[in-house]
Amino acid sequence: MLKIYRVLGKRGRITIPYEIRQRIGFRYNDVLSFTELDDSSVVVRKEKICYNCKESEEDFEDNFTLEDFLDSLSEEEQRNALLHLSLLWSEKQKH
Repeated sequence: MLKIYRVLGKRGRITIPYEIRQRIGFRYNDVLSFTELDDSSVVVRKEKICYNCKESEEDFEDNFTLEDFLDSLSEEEQRNALLHLSLLWSEKQKH
């Protein structure tokens, strides 16, 4: 088990160490979830937004809209997709 220490910044930010990002496969723009456990520890997970995007890619019609895509998802998948899009939009606003 790899154990690395980091100091939490005054704005509540922390950098996930490179070694952890590489081992887990975290990438830029990934959606991460944080789950607090009973012992006050936190589990960080990389969330998958679309589980079968590659398989269903061929099924999309030419006039398939974003709204059609969102309607095809479960409520939780819709929330995750919209969160991911919001994060992408936010990053673009900074540049």
